[in-house]
Amino acid sequence: STASATDPLIDLFTATRALSCDLAAPLSDAEATIQSMPDASPAKWHLAHTTWFLETFILRDFVEGYEAFDARYAYLFNSYYEAEGDRHARPQRGMLARPSLADVLAYRAHVDAAVIAAWSTLPDRARDLIELGCHHEAQHQELLLSDILHAFAQNPLEPALWTVSTSPVGPRSVAPETEWVAGPTGRFEIGHIGADFAFDCEGPRHSVWLSPHAIADRLVTNADWEAFIADGGYRRPDLWLSDGWAWVREKSIDAPLYWAVDSAFGLHGRQRRDPVAAVRHISFYEADAFAHWADARLPTEFEWEASAANGAFSGMFGDVWQWTASAFLPYPGFAVAVGAVGEYNGKFMSGQMVLRGSSIATPPGSSRITTRNFFPPHTRWQFAGLRLAKDL
Repeated sequence: STASATDPLIDLFTATRALSCDLAAPLSDAEATIQSMPDASPAKWHLAHTTWFLETFILRDFVEGYEAFDARYAYLFNSYYEAEGDRHARPQRGMLARPSLADVLAYRAHVDAAVIAAWSTLPDRARDLIELGCHHEAQHQELLLSDILHAFAQNPLEPALWTVSTSPVGPRSVAPETEWVAGPTGRFEIGHIGADFAFDCEGPRHSVWLSPHAIADRLVTNADWEAFIADGGYRRPDLWLSDGWAWVREKSIDAPLYWAVDSAFGLHGRQRRDPVAAVRHISFYEADAFAHWADARLPTEFEWEASAANGAFSGMFGDVWQWTASAFLPYPGFAVAVGAVGEYNGKFMSGQMVLRGSSIATPPGSSRITTRNFFPPHTRWQFAGLRLAKDL
């Protein structure tokens, strides 16, 4: 039997699976295969891995008699699930010239059809895993865009993923002066609540204590960052954390990723830089140094969430992920899920910093006030920026 047309989960499933293919549609087989650095993955691998997730945790585990599309794919497209056995080394994913992009798309079609065919027989546990798989795939959709942008940036031709017909940026405009919005103080409830989907690391809900503070009403802009550079921001060790200063010197960092003199490279190719747009593609180290330069600091993730929950101002979502001062650690009472999917978030709670909000590359509906994105402090190929905070 097939899925019910009135089931909202089937709508999420079909829309999510279609969007991944749409995002990859402009890519040739070669473009979908390249891997520009160990932290990135080929677009083809993202398409296959999200399919392996469904084939493994839904079809293999809940559909009697299901036979794998290709038994070799379990080795090729497992990411980090130790419980699922050995896997192809992450830095070598770009060497997988085969299966071809067409083969991977056929794999996706096969698995999608098998999930739909089994839909009405799946137990609630399988449905929960399908929902997780959809949100997992949304994360990979954003990674696919971040990774292909990084790959295209290595090409001297600087190809654009998407063409753009908008006019160039006009005369330089000026962002309004920053206004400081006082955040909630005292005891505040943090974390996801309710029956709607959330990742396990967003809970359990718990109380935190917020000291008097204020958060900037706007994101830090490109013009703000140009002033930081002009004032020697990348040459002043007094602004930087020790690890950050070592990183700046080792990597010869002197501007956000993809910047040239007055332009920035993005998914639409190289464009003149908009001074009032939010700065993006910066690391935690850079965000922290800028905050010191501005006589401010980064907000904690709890301050950010409290202000977002209060609806104090707009602009918290849809532009850039915002670095916070908080390490990615478990909330009080956090418990790792049973089985291989328990490796999803908890095992990464070491050496990573939390980002909040969402970016221009985040699929709609894929971020909440409680969402905790996380990356190591040196990473900056993601669409990451910052919003300042200060003590009161």
